[in-house]
Amino acid sequence: MLSAESAAVVRATLPAVGGALDEITTRFYGAMFRDRPELLDGMFNRGNQASGAQRQALAGSIAAFATALLEQPDVRPDALLSRIAHKHVAVGVTDDQYTIVHKYLFGAIAEVLGDAVTPDVAAAWDEVYWLMAGALIAQEARLYQDAGLEPGRIWRQWTVVERRTETPDVVSFLLRPADGAAAPRARAGQYVSVRLRMPDGVHQLRQYSLSSDPGGDLRRITVKRVPGTDGSPDGEVSDLLHRSVRAGDELTLSAPFGDVVLDDPADATTPVVLVSAGIGCTPMTGMLAQLAALGSTRPVLLLHADHSPADHALRAETRNLVGQLPHARAVFWYEQPGQEEPDARAGRMDVEGIELPDDATVFLCGPLPFMRDVRGQLLRAGVPARRIRYEVFGPDLWLPGPTA
Repeated sequence: MLSAESAAVVRATLPAVGGALDEITTRFYGAMFRDRPELLDGMFNRGNQASGAQRQALAGSIAAFATALLEQPDVRPDALLSRIAHKHVAVGVTDDQYTIVHKYLFGAIAEVLGDAVTPDVAAAWDEVYWLMAGALIAQEARLYQDAGLEPGRIWRQWTVVERRTETPDVVSFLLRPADGAAAPRARAGQYVSVRLRMPDGVHQLRQYSLSSDPGGDLRRITVKRVPGTDGSPDGEVSDLLHRSVRAGDELTLSAPFGDVVLDDPADATTPVVLVSAGIGCTPMTGMLAQLAALGSTRPVLLLHADHSPADHALRAETRNLVGQLPHARAVFWYEQPGQEEPDARAGRMDVEGIELPDDATVFLCGPLPFMRDVRGQLLRAGVPARRIRYEVFGPDLWLPGPTA
C-alpha cells in the first residue's frame, strides 16, 4: 500500500500533522467554501459546518487511515472506508470532487505547517490522500453500480402517503415513489438522504433510517425534531419537515445506502441483539419489521433506553413486532418510568445482569455518549468488538478501535 519511503515520513510527521488537523480542516473548509460556495447548496450540511462536527470527522478519518496504513501496511482498512463511502454516495459525491478536496486540503496543510512541509513530506501525505481517495472512489463506484445508478444521480421524487405523529417531537412519513414505478431495493438498517429547499433558497440534506420493513413499494422515515442547545438554532431540516410536510406533498429522496444492515448472509441464523436509545430506535424497528415479515425464528433481544414511555417513538409497534417473533424479547429503560410499561427498568441502560445470547451480532444506534458507554459494557460482558456494529446519525466522530 504505502511505499516504504513515504511510510517513514508519515510515521515521523504524523504527530505534527495530527496535532494540527483541526486547524488544517478549519482552513480547508473555509477556503473551499469561499471559492466554491455552490458546494454548500445540496452537498455539505451547514449545521455540521457551523458546529465543527464535519471537520472533526474529516480530521479523525485522515488520522485513522494514516495510522492504519502504518500499523497494518498490508491490509487496506476497508471497514473504515465502507462507512465513509456509503455516506458519500448517499449525498451524490462523484470522483472529480476528490480533486477539488485535494487542492484545498493540501493548500491548508502548507499554510498551517509552513516550512515543515518539505517536498518529501508533501509527497508522502499526497500518497496517503490518494490511497484513501482511490479506495473510496472504487468503493463508491461499486455502490453506484450495485444500485443501478449513474454516479451522483441518486435523487427521486416520493409522495407522502401518510404523516403520523409518534410522540410530541417525532413524526413518521410513509412514502411511495411519485412516478408510480417500483421502489429501489433496500435492506433493513439502511438510510436515505432527504433533500429540502430551505427558506433562504439553499438545499440541505439529512439522512434518516428506514423505520419499516424495506420490502414492497412503500418506505417510512421517522424524524425527530432536533432542538437547539447552548444557543444554537433548532435542526433546520427536521424542523422544516415537522412544520411544513403533509400527506400529498412530495419529498426528494436518495436511493438507500448504509453498511450496517441486517441481512448479511453470514448472520442468517445467528442471534440478533438490537440496542438503541432515543431516535436510534428507527433502524432497529426496520430490522424487527423485516424479521417479522420473513417469519424469522432467530433469537432476538431488543434493548432500548429513553426518557419516558411517552417519549419512546414507535413503542407500541415495537412491542407488536417483538410479539410476532417466537424467540424475541425486549427490555426497556426509562429515566422517568410510567405505567404504560410496568416491567421497564428505571434509569439508564445497564446490560449487567442481562442474558446476552452467545455469538450474537449486536446492532447499536443512539447518541454518541450512549453508544460509547454501552459498547464498553458489551465488551466487558464478553461480546467481541468485531460483532458490534453501530450506526451514527451525522458525521462519524467516533472511530473505535478493536477494543475502544
